[in-house]
Amino acid sequence: MASGRLSVVVTRRLPDVVETRLMELFDVKLRADDTPMSRDEIAAALREADVLIPTLNDRIDNSLISQAGPQLRMIANYGAGVDHIDVATARQRGIQVTNTPGVLTDDTADMTMALILAVTRRIPEGLAAMQTGEWDGWAPTAFLGGRVAGRRLGILGMGRIGQAVARRARAFGMQVHYHNRHRLREETEAALEATYWQSLDQMVARMDVLSINCPHTPSTFHLMNARRLKLMKPSAVIVNTSRGEVIDENALTRQLKSGALAGAGLDVYEHGSEANPDLRAMPNVVMLPHMGSATEEGRVEMGEKVIINVKTFADGHRPPDLVLQALD
Repeated sequence: MASGRLSVVVTRRLPDVVETRLMELFDVKLRADDTPMSRDEIAAALREADVLIPTLNDRIDNSLISQAGPQLRMIANYGAGVDHIDVATARQRGIQVTNTPGVLTDDTADMTMALILAVTRRIPEGLAAMQTGEWDGWAPTAFLGGRVAGRRLGILGMGRIGQAVARRARAFGMQVHYHNRHRLREETEAALEATYWQSLDQMVARMDVLSINCPHTPSTFHLMNARRLKLMKPSAVIVNTSRGEVIDENALTRQLKSGALAGAGLDVYEHGSEANPDLRAMPNVVMLPHMGSATEEGRVEMGEKVIINVKTFADGHRPPDLVLQALD
């Protein structure tokens, strides 16, 4: 650090405005293309940098952190979730971990509603008919979907995103129900017109639409397992814009193939980009490539949070988005 500035390594391409500002403030090594770093490349970055800026696709586990050089002082995650980072090990080694919470709430909630509408109103099927030229005119019984107004929406995880989904759903006339580790304050619950269920089993058995909006933690892994999926009504649909690991994807596939579930809208998958191939062939399943937070505004705001965290740390202060412990 001949310049006296922090040495920073960024693992993926970021928006130009973010990369430019990072270059202005720090000694930065940017990614030349948008391919993910290999494990060896991340290990090398941990040995040379003061600060690593990874993304959710970069698994920074105990083994990698143990290879970090003594100069590594911060992992400034570009994203809200930190389940891909061994936060406990990092803290034991005196490495601060930060994230970017809050900035993608509205974008993800918008995509949740888009998926609910896409599945219930069969939008992809209509789009496919237009693209292939198979549509030969309006018919009274063609492409019949279901009205969302009046349907019960169950929200699994009533944090910032879950509450944003609730507000949108109420505007569409849906009845909002939720299950959360902790019940909301009475005034918040009243403002959302939301009904709390202490029992997840009892809630999912009664919902028309189930929206997954909880983080991936050890306690939420396969929270929607085969047993709980079987509790859902055959007419119900499930939407996931949170983390793929919350749903047992193979069990979900079996339920959909057997007709025990009416449909699914998925933006995330249990095994990253390797979604169950049987899902792709189902007309009642809408699959997106993790687009929930993909807006230009959101990506820039994420970068701005990363910059604030690193700059605050460089100035000798506590970063505003310091992760104190791994989520449980």
